[in-house]
Amino acid sequence: MTRPVRILLADDHPLVRRGVRVVLEAEPDLTVVAEANDGAEALDLLRTTQVDLAILDISMPRLTGLQAARAIGRDHPGVAVLLLSMHDNEQYFFEALRVGAGGYVLKASADDDLVAACRDVVRGRAFVYPHAVNTLVRDYLERLRRGERLPEAVLTPREEEVVKLVAEGYSTREIADLLHIAVKTVERHRANVLDKLGLRDRTQLVRYAIRAGLIEP
Repeated sequence: MTRPVRILLADDHPLVRRGVRVVLEAEPDLTVVAEANDGAEALDLLRTTQVDLAILDISMPRLTGLQAARAIGRDHPGVAVLLLSMHDNEQYFFEALRVGAGGYVLKASADDDLVAACRDVVRGRAFVYPHAVNTLVRDYLERLRRGERLPEAVLTPREEEVVKLVAEGYSTREIADLLHIAVKTVERHRANVLDKLGLRDRTQLVRYAIRAGLIEP
């Protein structure tokens, strides 16, 4: 690109955003044009801001980075996505690939990897934090040799949204307003989730949301 890469940065921790912005804007070919506190705000900003790359924290309120990445791939296919995470976790990595993210960077190594990751992803190349590559690829190939398939997502994207908001303490009415759906639709999604996962109540739903990375413990 002849102009700097325009970046949307989404993380619910202002100090993290500030640090990441300093790293990015030290480079002449990268510039942060918008910041968001969560995935939902990031999607709102994409409707009004010209962006080449969205850098999303995996764990955010309202919509996680994974949920936002899926929506960006569907609604803004020209925007590249890079996920930023504190979790050195195989499940997150494979889920990032599934939702269409082009890269996955650990916050602990952001100073070393983030700039290279941005440049790779906007050029259509995948980026994974280097020390994880061998382990992840070896495990993936071993699964293929055994004839295994990576598990499909248990919940639909809308069900994940409802689970996340329930776990964050929103009421049924508040969830309906946030997602622009009917109260009965929220109730139906919640009942479907409980049935799919074999759960009984909100407490178990919260525990599931934590294990699935939808909310932080």
